[in-house]
Amino acid sequence: MSASPVVAIAYHSGFGHTAVVAEAVRAGAADAGATVHLVKVDEITEAQWELLDSADAIVFGSPTYMGTASGAFHVFAEASSKRWFTRAWQDKIAAGFTNSASKSGDKLHTLQYFQTLAAQQGMHWVNLGLFPGWNSSTGSENDLNRLGFFAGAAAQTNSDEGPEAVHKADIATAEHLGRRVTETTRAFTAGRAAVAA
Repeated sequence: MSASPVVAIAYHSGFGHTAVVAEAVRAGAADAGATVHLVKVDEITEAQWELLDSADAIVFGSPTYMGTASGAFHVFAEASSKRWFTRAWQDKIAAGFTNSASKSGDKLHTLQYFQTLAAQQGMHWVNLGLFPGWNSSTGSENDLNRLGFFAGAAAQTNSDEGPEAVHKADIATAEHLGRRVTETTRAFTAGRAAVAA
């Protein structure tokens, strides 16, 4: 096995639900052999910015509020323009996840926002890589990707319940994303090293 990829998860969580999803992405990435760092973007330090700069992959995460990522995540994204000028994140692997109270809740728009941010930074986007679940008479709400998103991991938690109510299938889907990001990053960095050799 090649060197352990470094995966950073840059996320905001307003009420704790998205933090549960971030932890699931972390667990999946670690299970696949990554060194993983969680970075709360609303508390980010200069040392953590440098950690993002040195990571092989960055996974973006935020709740979906009013059809897009949270205001705190948008502040972080705008601040990342300093990295855009220096191409500090060029050719890193990127992925994303989000949570909202509604089954849809316009979560796709949040994931597309992350994709655009990654593209502007010159990063390579990793999709979820799963068929949709819970879309047939034999399906179940316990299926992986039960909400049927492709661009990234999407979770749904009832608005009147706390972080402990994040759906187990959504947690498993986020763990899958973490593993997929790690495996893709390992292949990408090994290939780049082989080409350079």
